[in-house]
Amino acid sequence: MKIVYMGTPDFAVGALEALIQAGHEVTAVVTQPDKAKGRSGRLQCSPVKECAVRHGIPVLQPVRIRTPESVEELGKYEADIYVVAAFGQILSRQILEMPRYGCVNIHASLLPKYRGAAPINQCIIDGERETGVTIMQMDAGVDTGDILTQKKVIIEDKETAETLFDKLAQTGASLIVETLPLIERGEITPVKQDESLASHVRMMDKGMGRIDWTSDAAAIERLVRGLNPWPTVYTTCQGKTIKIWKSDAILTDGGENTEKPGTIVAVAKDFFDVACGTGILRVYELQPEGKKRMDTKSFLLGNQWKVGMLLG
Repeated sequence: MKIVYMGTPDFAVGALEALIQAGHEVTAVVTQPDKAKGRSGRLQCSPVKECAVRHGIPVLQPVRIRTPESVEELGKYEADIYVVAAFGQILSRQILEMPRYGCVNIHASLLPKYRGAAPINQCIIDGERETGVTIMQMDAGVDTGDILTQKKVIIEDKETAETLFDKLAQTGASLIVETLPLIERGEITPVKQDESLASHVRMMDKGMGRIDWTSDAAAIERLVRGLNPWPTVYTTCQGKTIKIWKSDAILTDGGENTEKPGTIVAVAKDFFDVACGTGILRVYELQPEGKKRMDTKSFLLGNQWKVGMLLG
């Protein structure tokens, strides 16, 4: 098939590569404009643009794809279908109706659950045991279109957003390659989403990572994994920010702790324990303000943390 591919981050690269390897003709790639990064302000292109350039595919980078000028430019590239994966802009109805087979989206959840910007993070935070990828026929809503195909992925006990991201990207790449021939042959019956089962995920931001020590230890531990590698979970001690990268929830028989939430209740050679609203959070890896990520053993060698200290 002739495809116009729309995507921006790393998640979308695998599917683009898979479509090319499968013999589809990608006539153009649409991605977000280059962005300034770091103190230097040097412009950096998206991972999808880098992939397209490597393969000699024309690249479009509209600031707003819905403008008449952008739509006109898009129309110059022949396509049977538009394939979208984490593009970052909402398509107009006009664009959705331009190709013969419309537009399909590679979404990293089992729709209708976890519509929105950060389904990978949220399913870990919520303690889900499985998630997956949905190939969806796009409509004017946000992740509301008919389901074409789905594939489940198991969430492991210590899965982080980073490791799950990689698994879902691979799953999405294989599923879109399997799905396109079925669309072309008319062998898929679209399934309407059940609105009663729908949930929407808001975009991740740094404020989500601040630990509320009155929460349950298990919930905090899931937050640590769900916000790894970005925006990360953090707390404070003596006016300094400390990121927590690896932890475990330790259950206590007595339910709520007698110590104030945020109090360090044990310090060992390679971990320390923090009282939560219920349970204990055991910290194995962290990152002090202005320093590199390190295991707790290395941190404690240079920092005399003691029982009774208060975090947050």
